[in-house]
Amino acid sequence: MKLRAPIPSFDGANWLNNIKVNEKLFTEKPTFVHFWSVSCDLCKYGLDTISGLADKYDTHINVIAVHMPRTEEDMILQNVKTVANYYHIAHPLVVDNDFLITDRFANRYVPAYYLFDEKGQLRHYQAGGAALRMLEKRIQRIIEDSKR
Repeated sequence: MKLRAPIPSFDGANWLNNIKVNEKLFTEKPTFVHFWSVSCDLCKYGLDTISGLADKYDTHINVIAVHMPRTEEDMILQNVKTVANYYHIAHPLVVDNDFLITDRFANRYVPAYYLFDEKGQLRHYQAGGAALRMLEKRIQRIIEDSKR
């Protein structure tokens, strides 16, 4: 995705934790989408941090997790549930075994992080383990920008 591209639709998403996102929220406050996978150790390393950020900025941003499988074992729903519970993923979680959401984002990596402004436009994208270090600063900046 290119910067300033609109947030893709989540129509047809398989919501694991029964928290379906109202897409109208995408234009009311910033939205953070993170892609992860059960078989990705870097992803699991960051899940606690992301859950903490989701809790800390709960009233200021939408947070959505997208599980993108990399192996056949990643497609086993119980494996995703087990990891999601272990890392306390309480924000909306999509299991994207058909790559519906992944393809709309043109995403190819895990972990991958997309940050959209309150207008639903992509403002920041990063992939890989090092991306987590800058994430909170980017979230704070986009929250401040949305208040102007």
